[in-house]
Amino acid sequence: MPDLIARGNVARWAILLVLSSSLAATTEAQQIQPAAPGTPLTLEAAIERALSANPSIAAARLRRPVNLAGVAVASERPNPEIHAEAERETPKQDVGIAVPIELGGKRARRIAVAEATLQLGEAELSQTIIDIRAQVRRAYYARLISDQRLTILDEIQQFASRARDAAQARFDVGGAPRLEVLQGQLVLAQAENEATAARASARAATIQLNALLGFPPDNVITLATALDASTPIGAEALSRAQAANAELVVLDRQIAEQTAKLALAQALRTPDITPDVTFTRDSKPDFMYGWRLAAAVTVPVFASHRAGVQLEQATLLQLNAQRTALLTRINGEVLSASQTAEAQRLAYLRYQNEILPLAQQVETMAEDSYRLGQTGIAALLQALQASRDIRLRSLQTASDFQDALGQLERALGAPLP
Repeated sequence: MPDLIARGNVARWAILLVLSSSLAATTEAQQIQPAAPGTPLTLEAAIERALSANPSIAAARLRRPVNLAGVAVASERPNPEIHAEAERETPKQDVGIAVPIELGGKRARRIAVAEATLQLGEAELSQTIIDIRAQVRRAYYARLISDQRLTILDEIQQFASRARDAAQARFDVGGAPRLEVLQGQLVLAQAENEATAARASARAATIQLNALLGFPPDNVITLATALDASTPIGAEALSRAQAANAELVVLDRQIAEQTAKLALAQALRTPDITPDVTFTRDSKPDFMYGWRLAAAVTVPVFASHRAGVQLEQATLLQLNAQRTALLTRINGEVLSASQTAEAQRLAYLRYQNEILPLAQQVETMAEDSYRLGQTGIAALLQALQASRDIRLRSLQTASDFQDALGQLERALGAPLP
């Protein structure tokens, strides 16, 4: 009965810890208000918002009180056992107490395992935060790029509208055939269709970012951080990954936890002893009060816990092999992602500094030439198509660059500098 009461008290404290942490997280989430429409949101502010409002991080934080309760449970000592007997033979009554004594450092080993589990939970929380940071970064730039794609397609739609109007004007004065008007209308309809699809994509990107940040789906966010490809990808990425990779840290904590479990399994091979002190009464005519001492010990005849030690040793060996494989994979992914990100960065800069300015000049000259009657609509539409393709490829390069940075951040397992 005392054992049940003590366990009930520990369980109640564990439940109170979990409920209090849950209530604090809920209160904190309720205090976070949606962003005011039109308020600029930087990438850093978006990440900070996600760290405080993302439900996945909030759920991961609730593991700490559970692990703290586990440490408290591991610190428990065995309860004494009280027994009483009434017999027809002498002595007729006796009452005694038996106190189990754990040998081999079992309690200290249990505490070490619980503390290692607590540290593992902290590492897994850090890994969850890193994953959410990477998701926010990707969603932020996906939203930014989708907005820019919509802007480009709107401009292409306006350009196509001007081309259609110019063809109609030339047709009205007899300077162009009806075919050119139809071609202009066809290109305009296609541009309007692409702009409509781009609006839907921009809306979807907005909803995804709002979900990560804990905003309502229809919340309007103005993004303040522009695409920046001016900073080269540093060569220190590999050493940074080896020192701070969250996945590697989690595996190291798992190895530490498994090492503690192995020590506990070895301690369990030591038998416990249970001393027993009994006071007796009514053993007439020899004596009225007496005593009896006893001790019980478990004899490891059928189960010596050797198999448990072998199990923990095999698991530890497997985790060490996984760490070696993980380190090899991280090295390869970081080198590959850094090379890809640098190549995409240079390609994006080339588009911004060289290709796009030339495309805009060609677009303007083609429109002026058609209005002056120097060229046909085929040349104008060809210039329009070329400008559209180049500008969209520029955005795709920017998207690929951000994807490569996301892959690099995931491979690093740590925030990008």
